[in-house]
Amino acid sequence: MQEWIEIVLRSTSLFIIVLLATRLMGKRNIVRITPFRFVSYIVTAVIAALLSVNLITNFAFGLLALSVWVLLPIALDYLSLKSKMIHDLINGKETVLIKHGKIMEQSLLQTRLTGEELLRELRSKNAFNLADVEFAVMEDTGDINVLMKSHKQPVSSYALGKKVAPQAEPQTIILDGTILNEPLFSLGLNKEWLGIQLESTGVSLDNVFIGQVDSSGDLYLDLFDDSVELPQPKVKEMLYANFEKAQADLMSFALETQNETAKKMYFQHAETVKKLTEKLKPYLLR
Repeated sequence: MQEWIEIVLRSTSLFIIVLLATRLMGKRNIVRITPFRFVSYIVTAVIAALLSVNLITNFAFGLLALSVWVLLPIALDYLSLKSKMIHDLINGKETVLIKHGKIMEQSLLQTRLTGEELLRELRSKNAFNLADVEFAVMEDTGDINVLMKSHKQPVSSYALGKKVAPQAEPQTIILDGTILNEPLFSLGLNKEWLGIQLESTGVSLDNVFIGQVDSSGDLYLDLFDDSVELPQPKVKEMLYANFEKAQADLMSFALETQNETAKKMYFQHAETVKKLTEKLKPYLLR
């Protein structure tokens, strides 16, 4: 067998083996992997490359070494799930850098992090003022997470005592001018509904690059022709306006009628609509 053919066959088989091995080793964000896992990936890649170009002449021994570097990290990952001690030994522990607003100089020395590097990491988390930071910790991946002081944290609806509607993941129903049936049907919608929406905005399907429907049923369109201005969906706002109009109409009827029974009925219904509107306001207006 010619040498180049052997290299092609070796490379192809190793490509499949390494692909399966990386899948077995689990999904990891390459930016946020631990040093141990990074070394495992590098050694696995180096062994595969050496086997591919026949620098490791004994293919069986090379596969044995590759198997060790694939299976051992998997086994250690499993043991780490069962034992925190093994987890900390393999991956390391998080290190507190700032506690109660005070920098832990000993922790900086332990992580070999300078003051300038700490400030740079804080700025990357939008913490430009050190006095605003309550707590900061370096994770075992090297990431630094920051907790701002309570009066510097963004105001949430919970802090304001306001109820807001739960948000679900938007579904992409049009991609590159093609309707995606599965996400469309999963929302309880159909092509007829989509056709009506496109017709109401004056847009043809072949001009739509991406179309998404959010949890409120609003359709967002991004067109190939960016010069076309589209009206923003106002489904919830219109519904809220209709509730307010219904309440105003009932109050008007109550003031205009001379029938006391009808007047009382209109006032009662107006109050009911008002209470309903107040309950729905956090969900319709955000």
